Amino acid sequence: MQATDPHHARGPSSLPAAGAEKLPGIRHIVAIGSGKGGVGKSTVSVNLALALQQLGGRIGLVDADILGPSIPGMLDIPTGQPPAQTPEGRIIPAERHGLKVISMGMLTGDDNPAVLRGPMVGKYLKMFVAGVQWGPLDYLILDLPPGTGDTQLTLAQSMPLSGAVIVTTPQDVSLKIARRGLRMFEKVQVPILGIVENMRTFTCPHCGQSTDIFRNGGGERMSQELGVPFLGALPLDPAVVACGDVGRPIVVDQPKSVSAQVYAAIAAALAEQLHAVATVLQPFVWSWDSNEGAPAWMEGSVRPAGSRNTPIGFRRRDPRTLSVLWEDGHSDDFDVRDLRLACHCALCVEEMSGRKLLDPKTVRPDVSPRKIVSIGNYAIGLDWNDGHNSGIHTFKNLRAAGARAAEKNVEDV
Repeated sequence: MQATDPHHARGPSSLPAAGAEKLPGIRHIVAIGSGKGGVGKSTVSVNLALALQQLGGRIGLVDADILGPSIPGMLDIPTGQPPAQTPEGRIIPAERHGLKVISMGMLTGDDNPAVLRGPMVGKYLKMFVAGVQWGPLDYLILDLPPGTGDTQLTLAQSMPLSGAVIVTTPQDVSLKIARRGLRMFEKVQVPILGIVENMRTFTCPHCGQSTDIFRNGGGERMSQELGVPFLGALPLDPAVVACGDVGRPIVVDQPKSVSAQVYAAIAAALAEQLHAVATVLQPFVWSWDSNEGAPAWMEGSVRPAGSRNTPIGFRRRDPRTLSVLWEDGHSDDFDVRDLRLACHCALCVEEMSGRKLLDPKTVRPDVSPRKIVSIGNYAIGLDWNDGHNSGIHTFKNLRAAGARAAEKNVEDV
């Protein structure tokens, strides 16, 4: 089993100090994803949440598979009974084994499918994160559906994720698809906290012989190839399934088992990764003219080897200039009218051909933002005083625009 030594898993007082909150009362939001189904991702999510709790964390768990919820069965939570609400209309989550839990299964029941179009899936997902009375949490764990579709993009665009954990099994087909899921998170600037390899080795309870049914070590090799942490490898253990089927996950039911101890080690390694993740700006809604809600300018977080596309500061240098500080120490100044002209939304650029639809002559010289908001970990959105509000600027595109402007200035000189 590859993981931090479970005998050195830390107690409640030794959890890493958390940074600024991602949402009010929530310090870290962690997505558990996979490229394909059948890799045991939900089982990993439940047991990892419980293992983090045993390290002293206050944990919430969101069953983000809106169309195929499975968490209620694993935790013996009644289904088909809409949860209670606070007087303010916030959902009160169910509680099991000390975890706070929300799932679509609690609303629909075991046998009733949730037949929803994409926009409604996104609406429920946002409600399950931001519309629940979680109270103070150290970690909010999101158990995602497999794939790289609407749910994953909705989360990346609307939630300030601390990072993602990718679950895979050792066989090649699972690894290839897991790699796609990992790349998707990277594209939207969500840090990869690590890879967990599930179902690595089966040990016969009668003879003690071990067999690698799905091969061995694929997740570890993938982590080395892609340069992301390897959090650990879980055995193929029939007791994990048996415990989940009766609503008592193995971390609770058999805390001294090999599987439970590996989960403890993975939880400790994940907590360390969250502590080590580079500082990122907290979500903001910034009124440009008044400067109210202005984000931080974190010069102390500059690292020469830092990311080119991770901003650690935004500020209003003057009424016509937006300044951006990047993690590698570089800074760019943008004329706000240039940002308006560079909008890539469907109203300004033809989606299929890339042909410009916006006529610069129609954009007034004094155009400026009314409001700038953060979008996930990868972009900002601008609401302009000429009424335009459908465009976003990704951090990657901002950095590239800054480089082009610098080259043009050199040529002009």
